[in-house]
Amino acid sequence: MSNIIVDARGLLCPMPVIRVQDCVSTLDAGELVEAVCSDPGALNDIPAWCRINGHRVVRTQEKDDEYIVVLEVGEL
Repeated sequence: MSNIIVDARGLLCPMPVIRVQDCVSTLDAGELVEAVCSDPGALNDIPAWCRINGHRVVRTQEKDDEYIVVLEVGEL
């Protein structure tokens, strides 16, 4: 199992979700993806995308001016 980091800083909606989606499409179930974003909307958008697509949000975090979403890839 690996921990992949998606750097989506400087991108506005919907690009952080698209970057996460592109990354997840190459991974196996159970792998972790950490999305680091500067758009606060990512704290809502990425978890909503996860619910629709069968992935699990492990945690969300606000740190300085960054918003972090860690998700576990579900069965594709």
